[in-house]
Amino acid sequence: MNQSTEFSDVPGFARYPVNTLPIQVELGSESLFLLWDDGHQSEFHYLWLRDNCPCQQCITPLSREQVFEICDVPLDIKPINTSIESEGRLVLQWDFDNHRSRFHPGWLRSHCYSVKARNERKWQPIIWDKECITQQLPVYDYQQIKQDNKQQLHWLKDQRDYGIALIKSVATVPGTLAEVANCISFIRETNFGTIFDVKSKPNANTAAYTTLRLPLHTDLPTRELQPGLQFLHCLENDAEGGESILVDGFKIAEYLRQYYSDDFTALSSYPMDFYNVDRETDYRFRAPVFALNSEGDVIEVRLANFLRGPIDLPSEQIIPIYKAYRRFIELTRDPQFQFFYRLQPGDLLVFDNRRVLHARNAFDLKQGGRHLQGCYVDRDELLSRIRILERAIM
Repeated sequence: MNQSTEFSDVPGFARYPVNTLPIQVELGSESLFLLWDDGHQSEFHYLWLRDNCPCQQCITPLSREQVFEICDVPLDIKPINTSIESEGRLVLQWDFDNHRSRFHPGWLRSHCYSVKARNERKWQPIIWDKECITQQLPVYDYQQIKQDNKQQLHWLKDQRDYGIALIKSVATVPGTLAEVANCISFIRETNFGTIFDVKSKPNANTAAYTTLRLPLHTDLPTRELQPGLQFLHCLENDAEGGESILVDGFKIAEYLRQYYSDDFTALSSYPMDFYNVDRETDYRFRAPVFALNSEGDVIEVRLANFLRGPIDLPSEQIIPIYKAYRRFIELTRDPQFQFFYRLQPGDLLVFDNRRVLHARNAFDLKQGGRHLQGCYVDRDELLSRIRILERAIM
């Protein structure tokens, strides 16, 4: 089965394949139990079902946004009639306002909130060290992802899951980077501009614009929302040195949680201050190195030692945060976690700036030039583009 949905059966614009059908409904005091033909059982609470009614009274047809508010029905609302209609649609007649709701089976199954179903659809990043990413680095040809939506979708899913990908054969014409980034969405502008040139320059307002070594860091930890994807496009690289170094921050976090749990707790609990100050701008933000979601998963790494301000914490937390911070830096220097790559003209390296720490060896311009261009695209845009491509290809 692979039926497409009608918008009258679902709240949004996405399409939901039907791979299994509901075959039996059992009513409880606050929820119903739906048995599927593959043996799975879903529990749906009456309030949840009423809240998600996709009919045109509850969802505006044009924008598919909800106009119904749950406070307009009683807390003890219940169905007085239930049925499973053709093609597996669940129909409920409510005991309040004689309202009728009709649910698409693909949508219902995709939103089942049993422990098993939630675990199955939970996103799991592919965490890597040097050995893993050396063998599995996602590599794509630019013309293929530009011309083929399926190839583009493969790239973006790898970009999401690994947090890093290499695009080859991008024209070495300044500004071409914007064309690649716009395959996803618009570019995020910062105080460094829309597209920034990474090369040695006089009066540099960041160490990135010098020939100096850059230690491992995430860009702009000084912002409330660090940039998501960072694009680095190599136009020229004849200089000696300047190799890129990348480390999966999620891997370091996982290692700390497993072997040094006190350090992990400190880095995910105690905030640090990050400053980005020059003659014309003054950005500052305070947050822990690791940001966790409600389930305790690491969803963001924030670190740049050269942008870190003095630690401002209660006295009893000073030594624990320094111990944890030292351990973190030591681990990022461990060769087992470091992936080295020397960018060649036409290479475009894309990585998740809120996950992957990046660095650069010092370089010498006596033997040639080094010119990269960079830009940022937020994570939200990546995830949105994936969903749109999935909707178009299904």
